[in-house]
Amino acid sequence: MSKKTHQQQLAVRKARRQAEREAERRRQRRNLAVTVSAIVAVVAVLVGVFVVFGIGGDDEPVASTAAPENKPASIPTAMAPAPKRPTPLASEVTCTYTKTAEPASKKVDLPATGKTKASGTSKVSLNTSIGDLQLSLDSALAPCAVKNFLSLVGQKYFDDTKCHRLTVGAGLQVLQCGDPTGSGSGGPGYSFADEVFPTLKYGRGTLAMANSGANTNGSQFFIVYGDASGLTPQYTAFGTIDEPSLKLIDKVAEAGVTPQNGPQDGSPITPVDIKSATAAA
Repeated sequence: MSKKTHQQQLAVRKARRQAEREAERRRQRRNLAVTVSAIVAVVAVLVGVFVVFGIGGDDEPVASTAAPENKPASIPTAMAPAPKRPTPLASEVTCTYTKTAEPASKKVDLPATGKTKASGTSKVSLNTSIGDLQLSLDSALAPCAVKNFLSLVGQKYFDDTKCHRLTVGAGLQVLQCGDPTGSGSGGPGYSFADEVFPTLKYGRGTLAMANSGANTNGSQFFIVYGDASGLTPQYTAFGTIDEPSLKLIDKVAEAGVTPQNGPQDGSPITPVDIKSATAAA
């Protein structure tokens, strides 16, 4: 084989190898392009999912399903057991009602001081703007509070007053009433001692006295319509409210509050006006 022929063969082989390497590079570039296209397609699908289903993204805000702050996120529907003393009181207790420096928000006589039976129940109906609320007062639980409440009912103290406060936050879901001024600071011009015990708990359906500190009970009371796990046993529980009445209050709570003492504490947007209070004969 001549030198010229050999060189020609080498040149052919070199050209062939270059062609093969270029073909391989083209194949790899094509595979890479397919891979990138696949990635782009996947990303496009994911973006589509995010857009269609509203999953995150600053440019595509998700419609919140959370309740507004001034409305309860949820309300427990199960009735709580009625409060009960672990140790019964004596058959009679002495109740004392003492005048306070603050004058009465509405003229009323003090209940009679003296012995009071610590047994029996009494029924009271509050005729309100949302319907009738049926209360059951338990003298075995808090005889002095029951005596006081019945005295106020008998003197029409609660007539033409409003429930001035509603709380809707977790741990405190109550409707508060009993202040003729509607300000939260009014009272009957007297006070009486607490009737509490360490194991006292407040749950849906509990009726209790509001206060401004130890032994400052007067006329203001609250109804627990939901969760009150945040309350410690320093409020005299003296009865319960029935389930149909609670459902009426649930609707008030669901309408929310006009914030006053925070976003979840204020006057109810749906007014609860007590037209009259009547004790069963």
